[in-house]
Amino acid sequence: MAAKDSAPAPPASNFIRHIVEADLAEGKYAARHWSGQPGEATQQASGSIDPARIRTRFPPEPNGYLHIGHAKSICLNFGLAREFGGACHLRFDDTNPAREEQQYVDSIIDVVHWLGFDWGPNLYFASNYFDVMHRCAVALIERGHAYVDSQSADEMRATRGTLTEPGKDSPHRARSVAENLDLFGRMKGGEFPDGAHVLRAKIDMASPNINLRDPPIYRIRHAHHHNTGDAWCIYPMYTFAHPIEDALENITHSLCTLEFEDQRPFYNWLLERLHEAGFFARPLPQQHEFSRLNLNYTVLSKRKLMQLVEEKHVDGWDDPRLPTLAGARRRGFTPEAFRAFAERIGVSRSDSWIDMGVLEDCVRNHLNEVAPRRIGVLDPVKLIIDNYPEGQTEKCVAPNHPQKPELGTRELLFARELWIEREDFMATPTKGYFRLYPGNRVRLRYGYVVECTGFDQDEAGRVVAVHCNYFPDSHSGSAGADQYKVKGNVHWVAVQAAFECEVRLYDRLFGVPNPGAGDRDFLLDINPDSKRVVRAQLEPALRQAEPGSSCQFERHGYFVADRVDSKPDAPVFNRTVTLRDSWAKVTR
Repeated sequence: MAAKDSAPAPPASNFIRHIVEADLAEGKYAARHWSGQPGEATQQASGSIDPARIRTRFPPEPNGYLHIGHAKSICLNFGLAREFGGACHLRFDDTNPAREEQQYVDSIIDVVHWLGFDWGPNLYFASNYFDVMHRCAVALIERGHAYVDSQSADEMRATRGTLTEPGKDSPHRARSVAENLDLFGRMKGGEFPDGAHVLRAKIDMASPNINLRDPPIYRIRHAHHHNTGDAWCIYPMYTFAHPIEDALENITHSLCTLEFEDQRPFYNWLLERLHEAGFFARPLPQQHEFSRLNLNYTVLSKRKLMQLVEEKHVDGWDDPRLPTLAGARRRGFTPEAFRAFAERIGVSRSDSWIDMGVLEDCVRNHLNEVAPRRIGVLDPVKLIIDNYPEGQTEKCVAPNHPQKPELGTRELLFARELWIEREDFMATPTKGYFRLYPGNRVRLRYGYVVECTGFDQDEAGRVVAVHCNYFPDSHSGSAGADQYKVKGNVHWVAVQAAFECEVRLYDRLFGVPNPGAGDRDFLLDINPDSKRVVRAQLEPALRQAEPGSSCQFERHGYFVADRVDSKPDAPVFNRTVTLRDSWAKVTR
């Protein structure tokens, strides 16, 4: 059964694509040189013309697991580089040693590869540039563009000013170049405790942009670094490190989300000062901002995701209900769906909320094309065909994909006793019910037409078996099949061929579009039905499902063999998405 698809939505606009096209038409970066590795102006000048027409980068901090919001940035940066004959760098912005771990580095590398992107030789760490960053800081001091401030964090905050009031100069702003160099050298040497001093850029404490009011660019932090060990006890601030990293790597288009828009003047100021000092040549990298992904029915806050994990509201960072990319992968979301999603939502400078249904629709569209069809009975009850010869079996033929005959067929064993869905029988049918009830006929998919004759109940009144008779001349595909006109079509699996399997029915983690809206505790909005575990009866072809492989359970939706818990001959299946958007009728 195929999902009922709407017409594919056209790709949304991408204003950054237009910027790139204009820059290339102008030949803005045509004369750049590339030495084959990051470096300063003199090193790059020794190389040949850069073979990459543009250079972008995806620069995560390795302090957590990537989520769906990061997928937009990954697809944008790598996608533009691929489209325009450029290169995209994977760079770890590891300038905060207290929060970063190797496990996050490994996870990020794995998930970017999974999304279908490759960076070739362009894998870099900001921490590998610490020597250059230190020399840049020294150059700023020497040129009068930076000073060591000995105020406390609270004092600096108090003198920073407001949006309507200018800041006040630090009493240490007038320190001499010699004094600043001495103090900064002693900071590097480990003489002072954390927080005793910071190095600040000297710009303008009266600037209307608070980010230009002498921002800190280096702080003391005695912490072990995952890459550099204990070599450093001073570390650059992200806003200082970021433009230097871009310049060293020959980045042409530095793409950031809108919260960095106010930082762009400092980005440009710093690169201009370092160009004047001879570190970097023109053209300098250009920062462009776009709106971040806001997705309803979920939370993307790192703090809230950590709370969900640590308080065990979910089963770890790769829980299929979480918006982490590890969770989405385990849920059965596909790289192709994410890339289609990124193209569909486009890139703009306007913040907006994207419906989770858009992503789910992209998943359905892709899986509808590639997922083989299989039968799974999720809430089984026995169907007994009383007039079918006991001990007799036969083969029914089913397509692996109804729209793709080239994928072939499979054989299903048909026998006297079958498993059917409990919902496919009603003792007393409601109006418009066309499946099994006493006296009604349905077609057993790929098999025969049967007529319900009765049912068995246990002591509690629960139906334990349904009885029927079959019509031997009604087999699907036979000459006599057309004489039987029935409205109901029921899927099944033979009792003697089926195997019992754990199936996890996942749904959205939150039951409202904006969890925690207002002052509400977002945990109160968790959907209590976001995970149900059932013991299903599946057709035998599913027993050897490879972990991570997807299929459609006819009528039920798309499922994936869990990549963690599946074992040989004992798969565990996760529902990826239903065949149709079950939330639309609730929310629209």
